[in-house]
Amino acid sequence: MKRIGVIGAGKWGSALFHALGQNSDAYITSRTPRDMKNFISLEEMLEFEYIVIAISAQEISSWLEKNFIDKNQKILVASKGIEATSGRFLNEVYAPYVKKENIAFLSGPSFATEVMKSLPTALVINSISMDTADEFGSFFPTFIKTYSSLDVMGAEVSGAYKNVIAIAAGITEGLGLGKNAAASLISRGLVEMQRFGGLYGAKTESFIGLSGAGDLFLTASSTMSRNFRVGLGLAKGKSQEEILEELGEVAEGIGTTYALKKIARDKDLYLPIAHEVYEILEGKDPATSVRDLLSS
Repeated sequence: MKRIGVIGAGKWGSALFHALGQNSDAYITSRTPRDMKNFISLEEMLEFEYIVIAISAQEISSWLEKNFIDKNQKILVASKGIEATSGRFLNEVYAPYVKKENIAFLSGPSFATEVMKSLPTALVINSISMDTADEFGSFFPTFIKTYSSLDVMGAEVSGAYKNVIAIAAGITEGLGLGKNAAASLISRGLVEMQRFGGLYGAKTESFIGLSGAGDLFLTASSTMSRNFRVGLGLAKGKSQEEILEELGEVAEGIGTTYALKKIARDKDLYLPIAHEVYEILEGKDPATSVRDLLSS
């Protein structure tokens, strides 16, 4: 059995550890020691050839700077987001630390709770090296069908942007605007993220496949989604701080919303849904935002 390590023992990291352990020799580590099978130190794991990193997108830059030592490892990035402070995509964050041909990005519909139950899904492993993508694909169990893709930017944009649309969908649900409004929002959200991704060379097929539509439809339609629950909270007039305290978890869509606002401002882009989510996060009345979005 091949040996693979997972860095990050939150819900998603733990779910991946469970899945990868079905037919591989899987290990896990985190900054806080856990009473878990095959829990090892970070120092030990950095010696592995294959590593999955499931750390919050907003913490990755700092973590890499403090902890990562390049030993020519193959890295699978299981985070989804854009760095809020800089507007950098994760492939840009990792670039100074990991060779481009040694890194891959995981995308597609994947609630951690369902993966922990070994329920079936399909995911995409994206890398500029098809060999690296295929290698990581070989670690996954039979209940997860994997596809390999060369479209790293398609995966990055889809995985990050869908969380912002999920916040908007939660707001729509929280305001009681109905299923017509929800379907309209999600479909226009898909167009918005595809248009945005096109500016970075992302391929259309990524947005209409598992990475884009598949993950978006999942995340923007269920209270199992943390970002959807953020939207529900915003619709009730709760602050970011209140919502995150109730969640007790990171909601990547918040940081990505701020990143998209920065990118849109710097590049003079029209991102209407992301813009209104930003405004609501900053205190704008959600009902007013809906009216403004409909009239824009």
